[in-house]
Amino acid sequence: MVVLLLVSALVCQAQLPFTDVTVQAGIDHQFVVFEGMFGGGACVFDLNNDGFEDLYITGGMRDDVLYLNQGDGTFTNIYAQSGLQLTRHYVTQGVAGADVNRDGWVDLFITTITSRDSVKLIPREINLLFLNNGNGTFRDATREYGLDQLYSFSTGASFGDLDADGFPDLYVGNYFLEYDGTLSRISDATIVGAHQTARGYLLHNEAGRRFTNVYEQYGLDYRGFGFGAVFTDFDNDADQDLFVNHDFGYKATPDYLLQNDYPRAHLYNVAESMDLDLKINSMGTAIADINNDGFMDYYMTNIRFNHMMVSRGTGQPFVNELKARNMNFVSISWGANFADFDHDGDVDLFVANGDLNPNCVPMSNFYFTNTDGIFVENARAAGVNDYGISRGSVVFDIENDGDLDLLVINQKPVLDYPVASFTRLFRNDSAVGNWLKVSLAGVQAESHGLGSRIEIVAGGRHMIREIDGGGSSHLSQNSTLAHFGLGQSATVDSVIVTWTGGKRQVLTHVQANTLLTVVEAPAQKTGFGWLYRLLGIALVVVAGYFWARRRNS
Repeated sequence: MVVLLLVSALVCQAQLPFTDVTVQAGIDHQFVVFEGMFGGGACVFDLNNDGFEDLYITGGMRDDVLYLNQGDGTFTNIYAQSGLQLTRHYVTQGVAGADVNRDGWVDLFITTITSRDSVKLIPREINLLFLNNGNGTFRDATREYGLDQLYSFSTGASFGDLDADGFPDLYVGNYFLEYDGTLSRISDATIVGAHQTARGYLLHNEAGRRFTNVYEQYGLDYRGFGFGAVFTDFDNDADQDLFVNHDFGYKATPDYLLQNDYPRAHLYNVAESMDLDLKINSMGTAIADINNDGFMDYYMTNIRFNHMMVSRGTGQPFVNELKARNMNFVSISWGANFADFDHDGDVDLFVANGDLNPNCVPMSNFYFTNTDGIFVENARAAGVNDYGISRGSVVFDIENDGDLDLLVINQKPVLDYPVASFTRLFRNDSAVGNWLKVSLAGVQAESHGLGSRIEIVAGGRHMIREIDGGGSSHLSQNSTLAHFGLGQSATVDSVIVTWTGGKRQVLTHVQANTLLTVVEAPAQKTGFGWLYRLLGIALVVVAGYFWARRRNS
């Protein structure tokens, strides 16, 4: 008995992989819902270009927050003097950031569902665009960029570059076309009329001066209960495709996979042929190459069972491997984030869970560690088994020590709730092994490399990351720095950057445990640019084919 008590005491005193540093870091946030379950999200970005990533978090019925990273593990809320106070008049939901006008500073796009001043019937309000002044403040550019007449009930926003012109375009998920009920009463029984569903916005960036909605011009006419989308290159052809999350997919519109026909301005829905027309309550998407075969895989959150859709290669349908990967747990999930939290060379997965609000039944988040492609759920042992009402979640490196930390946005319960539910910041304290972070500086491509792909070869592993443009997790945007765990590898044999549009850049013999900044090389002045692009795409496809054969042999 004495021995058992001693062992138990030692276990309790052992350092957990993650430490809740919410209070000591200065984070004080709780999302407050309007009538029901919707919101909120966070955006990771470096607002002042000081090398430390900052946070914007939406507040719903409460003020948003803008947290400036002090560089010592703490944050200061500078919202009151930021120029973003216009958001106080709106019920904010999601947020994404990009350098809209290519001036070197990340701007913010914030989605809303209604006004806090006077409630309006749906379609209720406009979304908001704020340009970064470069001095810690922002200015409202919503009208200037032609967005002041787009009244909608918007959820998630995502930046990408559909036409590879260097100016980030924008997809906005819209949920309702019309709805006059109370949001807290939304259920299967209320979702009966297709006329309630809404078209999304596909907003083309006109050389950094304004946005134009090109939804129909790109061949899109569908409507759905949109929870946003993610830009991703699922077919390895060096342009950005679009995966769209739809709620109530079994009663209205399933998830869509829109294949980019660049350089033609057209998107084709290939979801059915790729088995990605998921008829679920699709809340969000996490992206990673979970088996290092050269193709991106997708984890979709849902009510009841999530989906782990694994690529089978060029032109082949995806397969749901949730059970095979040991991830088939019942939940109500929203945000999700793939990351190599332990630096062992494969990606782990965090999932933010939370009941519908106001149902408010406590449920823990998930934390899956990856061992040879099998995921083991151990949120409690990791120290991230929070029982708050979670929605969005993001990963980033708080103090630039090389490992990835975790922020989870929690809602204020509408009904009585047995545990505290507020936004939490978890610091990663257990990662061992080496790492590499890669920052992109686009010259012709988007200035922060949004949508570009980074591959590394190290220690016999071939790993891939895509630069996040938002819409990932749930209504959120992760760090735009690519992070790789390297295990015991002290050097990286090669770093391969495929910029959006197909141009490739290779660096060799890179030291571990550093932030590598890759500046886009100038384009070759030749009339055969199209040929180089085709050759680049062919190299990617061939490399992926032989890599897959090598893994399967």
